[in-house]
Amino acid sequence: QVQLVESGGGLVQAGDSLRLSCAASGGYFSSFGMGWFRQAPGKEREFVAAINWNGASTDYLVSLKGRFTISRDHAKSTVDLQMNSLKPEDTAVYYCGVYFPGSRLVRSADEYMYWGQGTQVTVSS
Repeated sequence: QVQLVESGGGLVQAGDSLRLSCAASGGYFSSFGMGWFRQAPGKEREFVAAINWNGASTDYLVSLKGRFTISRDHAKSTVDLQMNSLKPEDTAVYYCGVYFPGSRLVRSADEYMYWGQGTQVTVSS
């Protein structure tokens, strides 16, 4: 019904920037709430950011301290994650997901209905 594909990951040095993109197909994009999560080997999946259905509201992991920005483009049916001043502890597989109803902001992974396959981000020291 809904398919998500992440892109934009790679290998960078500490202090560099990356922009991840999540392309959605199926369903009705403007009704989706969407979010980004990350997971490193041996660690729990961690909430990164969420954006509601019209982009009017966003939510972030507090420890990111403004380094990351989530946005959505309704014309392209995409959600992006701009990551600045990257640190080695940001190394993880990054996943995008969809939740309903999209009027809310959701940081609990159990409430997300669809997931992409993930994109690897590696930050060297």
